[in-house]
Amino acid sequence: MRESALLLLLHREPAHGYTLLEHLEEFGLGEIAPSVIYRALRDMEARGWVASTWDEEQTQGPPRRVYRITALGDEVLAAWVQELDETQKMLDRLVGAYRLHMEEGKGEHH
Repeated sequence: MRESALLLLLHREPAHGYTLLEHLEEFGLGEIAPSVIYRALRDMEARGWVASTWDEEQTQGPPRRVYRITALGDEVLAAWVQELDETQKMLDRLVGAYRLHMEEGKGEHH
């Protein structure tokens, strides 16, 4: 989930690691330590899903890495979203069947 959320954020626009960390709350992932996020970004960069460059135009402080999604990362994100969509449909069917069963009131455990 963490990697797919990071890829989606980078699909929207390139960003610094700290900015990504702040926006993970949107997906309920606000409690992740910065070191975990930076490790995930390095791993995704090693896989070719993201690329980074140094932002040398900072007015204060040292240069920071700016991450962006690659074409391969875009493909990975699309595949994950398709898989999640299929999983969501299966879950909806299961929950729907359970609710219908409970409404019917048949069986031992109601």
